[in-house]
Amino acid sequence: MATLKILLTGAAGFIGFHTAKKLLDVGHTVIGYDNMNDYYDVSLKEARLKRLTIYDNFKFTQDSLENRAGLEKIFLACNIDYVIHLAAQAGVRHSLESPQTYIDSNITGFLNVLECCRHWPVRHIVYASSSSVYGDSTEFPSKESHKCDTQSSLYGVTKRCNELMAHAYNKLYNMQCTGLRFHTVYGPWGRPDMALFIFTKKILAGEPIPVYNNGDLMRDFTYVDDIVAGIKGVTFKPSGLKVFNIGRGEPVRLMDFIAAIEKATGKEALLDLMPMQLGDVKMTYASTDSLFEHIGYKPVVSVENGVEAFVEWYKDYYE
Repeated sequence: MATLKILLTGAAGFIGFHTAKKLLDVGHTVIGYDNMNDYYDVSLKEARLKRLTIYDNFKFTQDSLENRAGLEKIFLACNIDYVIHLAAQAGVRHSLESPQTYIDSNITGFLNVLECCRHWPVRHIVYASSSSVYGDSTEFPSKESHKCDTQSSLYGVTKRCNELMAHAYNKLYNMQCTGLRFHTVYGPWGRPDMALFIFTKKILAGEPIPVYNNGDLMRDFTYVDDIVAGIKGVTFKPSGLKVFNIGRGEPVRLMDFIAAIEKATGKEALLDLMPMQLGDVKMTYASTDSLFEHIGYKPVVSVENGVEAFVEWYKDYYE
């Protein structure tokens, strides 16, 4: 494959970092874009970024997507082939506390990306959606054909809005747009606000871990390398207008996930059993049949191996 220029928003984020590294390793030019906000520890983002800047084929701009003029400069200067849009204000719970941030970043930011791609056409836009678009649905496994009009959080609303925006731009301007509904991504260099990070930190410190809905939760935990393989495969196979689930396709009980962390850390967890959180859902479980048909997507990393890899990274990075 010829060397291509790829704009990757959210390059200093968890999934963005891993995606950028994979693309850089195969020789593509990655134009990273990230506002480096302080939603979580900025030093972790800086550490990720440091591992990308060693590549000659990596360029980076620190700016917010809400700054349309700044984004336009990138499109004017770089002759971009593909866009992988992963930047967003993440976190279901934080959307209860800071809703305006989600509108600004997830909706206005995505609008600016779409407008730039409209005026400086690219071959394909791949953007991050979320399992949160399914909201409180009781149909499992979740399929792309299911209705998505009962979101349980503003975060989920913004991601569903992104899908509708992409649909409109495809119909109006024939833009190639693919959305990926991520299902509970985890792995090394992960976000500190996510369960695996919180649990590992507290278990190693001998502190109780918060277990919501008394542990009666299931998540389609998906290792980041499997996610990146899906992103890479989809990016170079545009197909008009598509939305795909991307997950492991095998939901895991939260208590089994905790058991895997206990095994990896060699320590028993102290459980602080709590009621269901506002805005949360009891289960995520993706059908990935459509993505398999499109690119042969098939996750290979088991939860046990993935959790072990994360714990090894965590100990190395923090201890």
